[in-house]
Amino acid sequence: MTQAKKLQRIRSEYKAADGADEPIRLDRVISGKPMESVENLFTNSKENFFCGVWSSTEGKWKLNYTEDEFCYLISGRAILTDAEGHQEILSAGDAFVIPAGYKGSWETIGHAKKFYAVYEESEG
Repeated sequence: MTQAKKLQRIRSEYKAADGADEPIRLDRVISGKPMESVENLFTNSKENFFCGVWSSTEGKWKLNYTEDEFCYLISGRAILTDAEGHQEILSAGDAFVIPAGYKGSWETIGHAKKFYAVYEESEG
């Protein structure tokens, strides 16, 4: 007997809300000593869609997206700068999409936390 699929609430009170616990990879860091916390709360059966809560401390690092990501900034501020130098200043309450192929940088001002939903195109 197959179990029915149920709605799953994603709340901001998960581990990521308590502060960052892993350093951003050093080869990606541009400035500061940013730490991040990821609390993945759902993965689909194809393992190409994920969502949860992410947070980071202050710092700036390189981005090179192979996936599409929808974000909702729960708290804090960030500056995203694309490879051409165009900047977007984001604040709590802002929703945005980072498309696959995006290259640039993420800079957290203070401490930031977001809901994320990531879709990675399947190969093959």
